[in-house]
Amino acid sequence: MTWIDCTHEHLEAIRAIFNEAIVNSTALYDYEPRSPEVMENWWAAKQDKNLPVIGVVEENGKLVGFGSYGPFRPHAAYQYSVEHSIYLDVRFRGLGLGKEMLRRLIARATQQGYHMMIGVIDADNVSSIALHAKAGFEACGHIRHAGYKFGRWLDLALYQLVLPVPPGLPKR
Repeated sequence: MTWIDCTHEHLEAIRAIFNEAIVNSTALYDYEPRSPEVMENWWAAKQDKNLPVIGVVEENGKLVGFGSYGPFRPHAAYQYSVEHSIYLDVRFRGLGLGKEMLRRLIARATQQGYHMMIGVIDADNVSSIALHAKAGFEACGHIRHAGYKFGRWLDLALYQLVLPVPPGLPKR
């Protein structure tokens, strides 16, 4: 396996991984698979804000997982907080790739001067919660009935990791 910064060429593979999660899990609270147009907009937003999309590829170059982060909320005071996500092809889960992806996202967020990483996780996703806890994230909230999918109410678990304070913060 090789770690990469994804390029536009990986967008269709990213979309396939997203769409599998939408259709078969509660990792995403979307109902409909993402269209190529939606993914183009997602990609453009990542590029516009210099937000990473980190990937892992097989020896043949096929993308098997990716991770990224984006703004936690749109208001100015949240500019040092990001919400991250990690998605792996179902065949590659449980192999330690998520752990390494999270480690790389933490390093990138620290390098880019962010102060807080936030994981918004379906509360029944025990493997993701364990992954975050092992990486030093702390539980910071639980939202009951935040979503509805597959005929049931879904709870969200919120996890946070405080990163070093970025140098030169404006006094606001």
